[in-house]
Amino acid sequence: MPVDTPDITVVPRRVYAMWLMVVGSVLISFTGLVIRNMEVATALHVNFYRAIAFISAVFLVMLIRYRRDTGHQILKVGRPGLLAGGFLAAAGICVLQAITNTTVAATLFICSAIPFITAALAWVFLRETPQKSTLITMCVAALGVFVMISGGSGSGSIYGNLLALMTALCFSGFAVVVRRHRNVEMLPALLISGSIIAAVTLPLLWGQLVVPWRDVILCFVLGGFISALPNILFIIASRHLVAAELTLFMLLEFALGPVWVWLFINEIPARWTVVGGSMVIGSILFRVMFELRQNRRKQS
Repeated sequence: MPVDTPDITVVPRRVYAMWLMVVGSVLISFTGLVIRNMEVATALHVNFYRAIAFISAVFLVMLIRYRRDTGHQILKVGRPGLLAGGFLAAAGICVLQAITNTTVAATLFICSAIPFITAALAWVFLRETPQKSTLITMCVAALGVFVMISGGSGSGSIYGNLLALMTALCFSGFAVVVRRHRNVEMLPALLISGSIIAAVTLPLLWGQLVVPWRDVILCFVLGGFISALPNILFIIASRHLVAAELTLFMLLEFALGPVWVWLFINEIPARWTVVGGSMVIGSILFRVMFELRQNRRKQS
């Protein structure tokens, strides 16, 4: 691969980046709660309206940051941005289709492999090797996800499971590309992703775009805030963390999702969901605290 011409000077700030990923993962964990409150919107409706709000939010951030240079920054992202945007768009489309075509348990279990797939791809293409503490955290967190879904019924359909696997592969690809080109402004890749999703779903929804305003507003909240901000934070954090660490924090989403559903619509989670979720949250917080302690030792 050709070496990027650095556009952004990166000074690694690992603890800062880890907290960004924690915040982003907490935000995106509200996705399930928002979708549960929709009335008639299908996965295609959610993808389309979410993409519109997602594009608008990311473009606004770029406009605030770059002002008149925004157009130049978008054009400058080039093939890396197209590749990253394509991967993220495919992951976004596949995950909602997976949830509607297989069990939630099967989707979560397959998607929990994202940090491991990312670590393998990053080792092959970037020669990045995660720290031992990160590998241990990945294993404990993945075990926690397994415990969470152990009470789930059925293994899901083959088609749905394949879509979940495609989600994992595509998001891992996105993480590796963004990490590889961390010295380039990759926010335009998010615009590309949203544009692809909108372009793919619009023809499929032609003549069926109308849904209740409540659903449209929830989709806009989902895309403009709950999805856009975590992805922006992901881009920032990719300059400081290796690819496997970036995706490790995504497991928080799986652990916290049932908590919000419990608190806001009184859907009581199963005992093993609580046990497994506690394992995920505990392991990731321990990893952040461990990094913070190491950072303080280096400074002293």
